[in-house]
Amino acid sequence: MFHNAAAQRSALAPYDWGLLWVALSLLGIGLVMVYSASVAIAEAASGNPSQYLTRHAMYLVLGLALGYAAVLLPTRLWQRLAPALFVLGVLLLVLVLIPGIGHEVKGARRWIPLGPLGNLQPSEFVKLAVVLYAADYTVRKAGLMDSLRKGFMPMFAVMLTVGTLLLLEPDFGAFAVIVTIALGILFLGGLNWRLFVGLILLLAVGFVLLIYLSPYRMARLAGYLNPWDDPLGKGYQLTHALIAFGRGELTGVGLGDSVEKLHYLPEAHNDFLLAVIGEELGLIGVLLVIALFAWLTWRAFSIGWQAALMERNFSALVAQGIGVWMGVQGFINMGVNMGLLPTKGLTLPLMSYGGSGIVANCIALGILMRIDFENRCLMRGKKA
Repeated sequence: MFHNAAAQRSALAPYDWGLLWVALSLLGIGLVMVYSASVAIAEAASGNPSQYLTRHAMYLVLGLALGYAAVLLPTRLWQRLAPALFVLGVLLLVLVLIPGIGHEVKGARRWIPLGPLGNLQPSEFVKLAVVLYAADYTVRKAGLMDSLRKGFMPMFAVMLTVGTLLLLEPDFGAFAVIVTIALGILFLGGLNWRLFVGLILLLAVGFVLLIYLSPYRMARLAGYLNPWDDPLGKGYQLTHALIAFGRGELTGVGLGDSVEKLHYLPEAHNDFLLAVIGEELGLIGVLLVIALFAWLTWRAFSIGWQAALMERNFSALVAQGIGVWMGVQGFINMGVNMGLLPTKGLTLPLMSYGGSGIVANCIALGILMRIDFENRCLMRGKKA
């Protein structure tokens, strides 16, 4: 029996190749669909139909290179770097709000121009920084998670600062995802359940007030509830997304044959990429994307659970935090595309056009692969 167990451990693959192939599949499908969704927009804007494809491919190569570098770094180094990376993220959120540094588009100041490299969107990297910082904080304060003053309030103050900076941009979608990541990690790390429930109730009231006191958010909510009442105004994006899904039916109209991407559906290559997938690849294509995201999220939580069994608490919380990030942001984007949630400017992780998002996602998956690698090394009785 002991010989068989030892043989099984030695035969364990050094990496989770299934996780890698699922991630590469999402990245590959995203690359193809970004090109398909952006052809008409790119040709009208610059005369070059492959403009967005070229830039997305460049970001993808950079993301994969940094993701590979992340695999090579031990998690203990990420834990040491967590506070510094978080402070850097907050400084970038401050910089983006300074006129002359931050780039404003449609009333939102979310980007820092980097010349020929495009624009840096700090909020995407802050998501990763929050995963690392919240995990490190929870491990350091493990014995104080039952205390409101010593365990919860310091983290609440930090998240309040980040949330305020994000709402000043404004970037309500990133704010919602980052709050969910932090809350998820705190809960998984042992936060007192009474504090957790009370905080959820306070956040629910806060979200309602943020929507109620903001005219443009109220307009988005009205468009979500009754999109067909104003199909050329508040409900424009949602009605065209639903038309795209309706045209796709079961198997789609064919790759490249979408009509909605021809200047009808705004942000077709970005926030509403799933609608184009639904139109061109049909319900089958949409279900494939959902299944890949579900598997990726499940693996992140499984890797975290394995790390927790080996008392690698920081690694466990980081893996599960990445799972919360990918799962929640993917769910919100899909919900918006399908009319299940109000319109919100969140991309589909690993797939939508956007350099900062792709690079941050690839680094996060590199860290997840590293955590799994170290788990496997320990199970084989070796040092990582």
